[in-house]
Amino acid sequence: MTARLSLFANPDGTAARAAGHFGTASKTILAESSLPATTQKLVLLRTSQINGDGYATDVWSKNAAAAGDSATRINLVAAWRESTVFTDAERAALALAEQGTRIADAAGGVSDEAWTAAAEHYDADQLADLVVLIALINATNRMGVIVRKPGGDYQPGDLG
Repeated sequence: MTARLSLFANPDGTAARAAGHFGTASKTILAESSLPATTQKLVLLRTSQINGDGYATDVWSKNAAAAGDSATRINLVAAWRESTVFTDAERAALALAEQGTRIADAAGGVSDEAWTAAAEHYDADQLADLVVLIALINATNRMGVIVRKPGGDYQPGDLG
């Protein structure tokens, strides 16, 4: 599979600058949020899987492994409901991420139950960070899918 287009081919172009802002916003949350880093990576991975973004799935599975998450947990994130390796807090974040990603598929968007479960485990700042992270990865996934950026070659640390 070959990418249709590189959004960063022209570093001074409008698309490269705009996409760079998405990256900067994501890096801010990843570096500065009190939302657990493991939870962040699980949410980014699961959202990327749902959206069919091979590149981002490659990135976040490898970044989770590089950060010390187990192969078992990484491999089971797509089946987190049927797995015993995730905490209640991680499950709440994954449920929120899934519902936030599948907004068009659900009549009511994110359910009150999913929001309440997440609010039981995360404070207001962490919830806000989680909402922004979910929105950013969904937008980033869409860019990757549209241009068909392939997965497989990412090396942890390539994104800075």
